[in-house]
Amino acid sequence: MSRVTVIGSGAWGTTLAQVLCDAGNEVLLWGRNQGVVDEINSKQTNDKYLKGIPLPKSLHATSNIQEAFSYSNIYVLAIPTQQLRDMLIEWKAFVPKDAIVVSTLKGIELTTDLRVSEVVSEVWGDIRFSLITGPNLADELSTRQLAGAVVASNDLQIAKQVQSLFTTDYYRVYTSTDVMGCELAGAIKSVIALSVGMAIGMGFGENTQSMLITRGLHEISRMCAAHGSDPATASSLAGMGDLVASCGSPLSRNRTFGEVLGETQSLEDARARVAKTVEGVTTSRAALELAHRVGVEVPIIEAVADVVAGTITPRDAFKRIMEISTKAEGFNE
Repeated sequence: MSRVTVIGSGAWGTTLAQVLCDAGNEVLLWGRNQGVVDEINSKQTNDKYLKGIPLPKSLHATSNIQEAFSYSNIYVLAIPTQQLRDMLIEWKAFVPKDAIVVSTLKGIELTTDLRVSEVVSEVWGDIRFSLITGPNLADELSTRQLAGAVVASNDLQIAKQVQSLFTTDYYRVYTSTDVMGCELAGAIKSVIALSVGMAIGMGFGENTQSMLITRGLHEISRMCAAHGSDPATASSLAGMGDLVASCGSPLSRNRTFGEVLGETQSLEDARARVAKTVEGVTTSRAALELAHRVGVEVPIIEAVADVVAGTITPRDAFKRIMEISTKAEGFNE
């Protein structure tokens, strides 16, 4: 049994707090919203984000960030990527030297094009970092449906330690030392899921969706390889697994946002109707910049980035994708 602090009381943070409790850990969940914190402590529910899900009686919550950091030296980050740096700066004084960070974020910092591990390193210095990623939709995992994930760390022993924290009879966790590959795959899949959502919103069927998913996986594979990560990561739970879940499920925020965008051809309407954090929207331009730096062609990512930037419509994006010259399909094309 270990003490663990989960930072972020949204759907994903609350779900992972439940998993950690089920794995036998003592868990404290931090959130800014005092109403959510009070509801968790008094009713063992979080209806704002996980309506109708009874939470473990052993789970406790706080809105006091100093209390959250004092509770444990293991911190699970479940906050929006674009808010990460400011929060890390705000909390730096509370972080002990022996801290272990477990990131659940799947995005790239828009202003710097840095991955989450790089942002944490810049602000908190040389700290023991890991991340957990995979095809994990909060609405399903919170009901304890069977799922799998990958814990990655440059230190295999840290990965194994974090693996033991999360493993339950319904949540199977594997280890990896490819932090960069897992971060890139987790970020880029959100962009591909937006493209699939746009296709659905425009009335396209399984053929179109399968093309986008397959060619999107190809873009992920080439991006990971160009950055020197393990080629196997793209076909793992962190890559293909996460991509399939995000593209295939109506529970995916990225796909849902894309559907509204494809249906209405309007960014404003999509933002109004999907009032949640959608990582693919903010990540698309950063992912494209990373591709350009290593000379990798990523036509789907580029099309989505231009749609999000407002320079083309979803209809224009699909027209452009279908006009791209084709070569022999393969990894080295």
